[in-house]
Order: sequence, then C-alpha cells, then structure tokens
Amino acid sequence: MDFEGKMISREISELLWEMEKTVGTAESCTGGRIAESIIAVPGASKYFKGGIICYVNEVKENLLGVSHEVLEEKTAVCEEVAIEMVKGACQALNTDYAIAATGIAGPGGGTKEIPVGTIWLACGSKERVETCLIEEDQGRDINLAVATNKALQMFSAFLKAEKGEVTPIES
Repeated sequence: MDFEGKMISREISELLWEMEKTVGTAESCTGGRIAESIIAVPGASKYFKGGIICYVNEVKENLLGVSHEVLEEKTAVCEEVAIEMVKGACQALNTDYAIAATGIAGPGGGTKEIPVGTIWLACGSKERVETCLIEEDQGRDINLAVATNKALQMFSAFLKAEKGEVTPIES
C-alpha cells in the first residue's frame, strides 16, 4: 500500500473509533484490496467486521441480495449494483457502513459499452449511499490501485460528512 493509502486508512480508523461505528466491504474487481487497506491499521478489529469477495454474480445475488433483474439488464458493472452491494454488505455483515467496488480491471473483459477501466465505487449505509465512477484504463495494476485509493478517499469524506465536518468530495 502506498503512503497516501496508509494515511487515508489511518484517518478512516480514527473516524470510526471516534464515531463508534463499524464497516465492512463488498468487493468484486478489487478482490479484497479495500479490506486489506482498512485492516493495515492496528486496532481495525474494533470497527472492521469483514468483507465479501463477490467476483461472480451468483455471490452478489446470494450473499448480498443484489437484484438478478438488475444484473441481467444492466450487468454487474453499474451504479445500481454498487449501491445494492453496499446495502447488502451492511445487512450481511451487520455493519453501520460498507464500501463496494464492481468493475472491469482488465486487461480483458471489456466491451464497447463497458470498456476496461470502468469501475463503480460506492460507500455508505443502508439509508444513504454515495457513488463514484472511474473510467480510465491505466492497466490492471494501476486500475486496481486507483480504485482502492479512490474508495478509501470517498469513504473518508463520507464519514466526515456523517460526523458533521464539511469537506468536499473529490471526483
């Protein structure tokens, strides 16, 4: 994990400790990298309950309750699925918050409609979810690193807003 990622993970740790809240992850294309970043901070067991690696639609549906119809109509790489993954992870892991990622990291798997590098991120609670779309293909490793860092940044900003601190969410 890079220095920026460590700093953001520490910030998330401090916010969750202060707020006495919990988080989990639902990761498809990032394959556990977001969870790994969160648990890199000592004491994470106080607020991190777990993560679900949902690389295939069957797991998204069965463990997270993602709508079969949405998966069929819009594919797994869409905003609606990212939102349902957050809500499903909060439910399945019994957490206050969750972070989700679904997309095509590459190098293959893209289509004209959904090219490689398209990744939807989401974070929030059962009641409120924020999303972010990444659309730049920089190669698999960089795509995954960018998605992981962006998810952490987004969640940090979300927590600050929940806490009442005013911070702009970077796009």
